[in-house]
Amino acid sequence: MWIAPALMLAQAPAAAELPKAETVLDRFVEVTGGKAAYEKRKTETQTGSVEFVGQGVKGTITAHAAAPENSYMSMELEGVGRIEQGFAAGVAWEKSALMGPRVKTGGELAQVRRESTFNGPLHWRKLYTKVETVGVEPVNGEDCYKIVLTPAEGKPETDYFSKASGLMVKRVMVANTPLGDIPTETVLSDWKQMGGVLQPGKLVQKAAGQQIAITMDSSKVNEPLPDGIFDLPADIKKLMEKKQ
Repeated sequence: MWIAPALMLAQAPAAAELPKAETVLDRFVEVTGGKAAYEKRKTETQTGSVEFVGQGVKGTITAHAAAPENSYMSMELEGVGRIEQGFAAGVAWEKSALMGPRVKTGGELAQVRRESTFNGPLHWRKLYTKVETVGVEPVNGEDCYKIVLTPAEGKPETDYFSKASGLMVKRVMVANTPLGDIPTETVLSDWKQMGGVLQPGKLVQKAAGQQIAITMDSSKVNEPLPDGIFDLPADIKKLMEKKQ
């Protein structure tokens, strides 16, 4: 069937009207506080609670972070014990009563490095080699721009940003783990002022048939951190010495 050229142009794909991914990501920085607010932040300590939904396992979470890419997180889970993980000086590690200590390598190391970059939203150009807006999809009834971010190492991540507010609503990615690659979906909500910028007060992650809900209660920035908080634990040092 012949269609008039004018009619074809009128029905051109809406994809041409999508904003560039760069625009969406920069807008996110602005609506959460702006570049100046992020740059004032040098360290942060967050505390909150964690629940493995439907399994009766609850606990607390404490996270410390510092520029440029230092992180330490500890979870105390009822009936399970402590789970720790950290990143500093290019080394990513984890230890728990169930799995013992281990050093992360390859794609898992690259993933932790990205996640440990302080003020991550401000540095997306350094963290990803390519970003692209691929469409609009609803998340919990809210229209969102779907952005695919490709890092130099590792699989692409997909973030969803609200068209109305500019805030990030969901992240879908493949997590590198000792059990292999595991698809994950994290929904972010309850955005509020914490540590000088807007941050999600609640994160719900679905992965491998489990659902984990994290609620962040407090955030303190630019205050002294515990001495040696980013130092490698002794058992992690021993593992590294054996590998060398």
